[in-house]
Amino acid sequence: MAQREYSNYQKKVISRYYDNRDQIDEQRLSEMVTNLYLATSEKQKEKLWKSAEEIMTRFEVPESRIQHIMTRRDPAILAEVVKDLQTGAIPPPKKKKK
Repeated sequence: MAQREYSNYQKKVISRYYDNRDQIDEQRLSEMVTNLYLATSEKQKEKLWKSAEEIMTRFEVPESRIQHIMTRRDPAILAEVVKDLQTGAIPPPKKKKK
């Protein structure tokens, strides 16, 4: 498969996205808590929980805590993770060098 060439503008947009991914993921996780409380269908909830698990993994939340949250599937517990991220109890993931 041929590799796509991006314009300089597109490269800058992509770079800024990844530079700010921590804040974007934190915001998304916070919104997921609300959406989980409001979700009506099991399919909708399942998709939200899967996304929450992926974000927590990116934030390097301890695996035991992720498993506990995924087992209980309680939005209140997920809200505690968001609170810990916002207060710095869970440090942001280390940036990968390019």
